[in-house]
Amino acid sequence: MTAIRRRLGDTEGARVSDSSRWKEAGLALLYLSPSLGVFAVFFYYPFEQLVLRGLYRNNIAGDNLRYVGWSQYSDVLGGDEFRSGLWNSFLFLVYTVPAGLVLGILLALLANRQLRGIKIFQTIFTSTVASSTAVAGFLFLAVINPVIGVLKSPDLLADPDTAMAGVALASTWQTLGVSFVIVLAGLQAIPREVEEASQLDGHSALRRFFTVTLPLLSPVLLFLSIYLVINAIQAFAIIDALTQPPGGPDGSTETLVFKIFENRTPDRLGAGSIMSVGLFLVSFVVALAQFTILDKRVHYGD
Repeated sequence: MTAIRRRLGDTEGARVSDSSRWKEAGLALLYLSPSLGVFAVFFYYPFEQLVLRGLYRNNIAGDNLRYVGWSQYSDVLGGDEFRSGLWNSFLFLVYTVPAGLVLGILLALLANRQLRGIKIFQTIFTSTVASSTAVAGFLFLAVINPVIGVLKSPDLLADPDTAMAGVALASTWQTLGVSFVIVLAGLQAIPREVEEASQLDGHSALRRFFTVTLPLLSPVLLFLSIYLVINAIQAFAIIDALTQPPGGPDGSTETLVFKIFENRTPDRLGAGSIMSVGLFLVSFVVALAQFTILDKRVHYGD
């Protein structure tokens, strides 16, 4: 009899536990519903329409919509235009991401030192954050102006071989303030006792950087690298402001986002939609791979 009562008690406890779990799940869903609603309205539904739009083709007037199916996806994603834009986006990423990380670290290390007047330099380093991308582009054009510019480099953006490097240089300068602020915040969060202990052990400044500072700074650098990669993949305004004709000489600076912009005409909306889907997938895969690979090297301190 006692065993039967015990089993009934266990069953009743399991029912109460299941009921409690359902109530907690329902409450969590209730709290999440505003965010889920915003996500559905402003992301899921537009993305669904974007995918479906790639299944149709228009004439140049924008009417005569006809279904062409998934074959248009294979034609666009496997075409020379998409591959060219993807390659230019990759080059832009290779130029800007390492430069942004290295320069951000160097400037933050310099600004983190206890020197007289260092606040002035911190303000100068962060000044680019206050300017928009288009303004930064026009300022850079003034810097390289062949008559009044500091660099006086007329061929930097006019030469197909150097145009991408010139655009990347301007983009790196414009985002340098963000890199500097993020790394500086990470440096100031490192306990000074840790660095002082390493210094008492007789470690040189270079060894302290690689064995103490860099590991403790790795979570910040992971976040910054993901930000810079996504920013590089989605770059458009800086290229549009710097290049004339748009896209640079011989299309040398036409990134994937720029290709999408060029396919905004009524008869090319299907191709532009497909490229947008491809851009989303590329951004997602790159960010996921980057997080998966680099997260294993990140040191999360206690």
